[in-house]
Amino acid sequence: MGMGTLGLAGLFDSIGGLSSSAHAAVSELSPVAPKAPHFAGKAKRVIHIFANGGPSHIDTFDPKPALERYAGQMLPIANLKTERKTGASFPSPFKFHKRGQSGIEVSELFNSVAESIDDICVIRSMHADVPNHEPSLMLMNCGEARLPRPALGSWVTYGLGSENQNLPGFISMCPFGYPIQESQNWQSGFLPGIFQGTYIDTQHTRIEKLIENIQNNFTSQKEQRSQLDLLKQLNERHAKARQQDPQLEARIQSFELAYRMQMDATDAFDISQEPEHIHKMYGDGVHGRQLLIARRLIERGSRFIQVWHGAGQPWDSHDDLFEQHTNLCREADQPIGALLKDLKQRGMLEDTLVIWGGEFGRTPTVELPTPGANAGKINGRDHNNHGFTMWMAGGGVKGGHIHGATDEFGFAATEKKVHVHDLHATILHLLGFNHEKLTFRHAGRDFRLTDVHGNVVREILA
Repeated sequence: MGMGTLGLAGLFDSIGGLSSSAHAAVSELSPVAPKAPHFAGKAKRVIHIFANGGPSHIDTFDPKPALERYAGQMLPIANLKTERKTGASFPSPFKFHKRGQSGIEVSELFNSVAESIDDICVIRSMHADVPNHEPSLMLMNCGEARLPRPALGSWVTYGLGSENQNLPGFISMCPFGYPIQESQNWQSGFLPGIFQGTYIDTQHTRIEKLIENIQNNFTSQKEQRSQLDLLKQLNERHAKARQQDPQLEARIQSFELAYRMQMDATDAFDISQEPEHIHKMYGDGVHGRQLLIARRLIERGSRFIQVWHGAGQPWDSHDDLFEQHTNLCREADQPIGALLKDLKQRGMLEDTLVIWGGEFGRTPTVELPTPGANAGKINGRDHNNHGFTMWMAGGGVKGGHIHGATDEFGFAATEKKVHVHDLHATILHLLGFNHEKLTFRHAGRDFRLTDVHGNVVREILA
């Protein structure tokens, strides 16, 4: 029997068609059934908040007072290779303050997040390979900058499964359309299709808009059962004639999951059930709404939720950095701060890993006018893959901790450098996996998220 047939049996069970012993057998054999990791991990689930476009670490979590001394002057170091030409030192227009018992300096842009800084591990020594969005997005999300590879969320659900068979294990929420590189950011690659991320356009508030066709207003469950009985027979005949093609199996599984979502998704995405004080915590913006949905999803057993700030690359501040970062942080700060507090008060932060960051950072030098690339205002920053900041909270990381550093101007990581492969290895470790052993056989060899790279950053483990 193919996995699609087993999954279909799971559907019948949801409407009373299987015995308890048959249900146990189906759950055990489902490709997304919960699985044990290599060892007991501190984290059981992940919320990845993606600041797509590349936020400026110099203006958020990595203060560089040395830039003030050279304001408007060339830095006494050679400008590293960036995507566009840059010029003189560009000091941050934002003030930093020491926050929490740890005294970590955080920009005024993130006052709400800073209230939870003692639960946050700030990694100031991140670095990637190239200063371009497309390959850097692929590297951050899939561990490979050029070739199609499974996304981090796909690897996590492949390794751990999902605790709720009626919801996708991996969900990617991005309002107002796709980000750069579109669905490649949550692709399953060579992994079975059931592990691909489910895209949700969170600009919508009505459940029927969020998830198309989530409600069947024309057919009763009994009638759907009859249809599925017939569909089961047709699918078995079709797949048998095609040597149990895994793509057909994945398609069958996706239809089955869509049916099951009628039961749980309507509830999970309906934030109107939340009390008024929770709504006030998160705010009434799009980012607050999708982070509240993310919390509701992980409460109900989804494994990996990725939350994008918006379509395209909103954090890509080549011009008007002060205005753009101010507006973006006004949208993001309160909801992210609320999520951290909400998870902690529910006792969920200790086994939920929250990640924030973009695909790279930005230069400490001002971007120079480039025809066709910016507006020529000379008040923004270019892409910077040589050094940037990400932070993690909960899920077994050391709170109130700074790891690594960039140089005195913030151009390049210099102390305790962390490559994206190292970050991925550490995330998998927190979830209970040896990143070298979480593999999938494809094209004649065993592939893994970190390819042949990556070291666990043990200094940040609690």
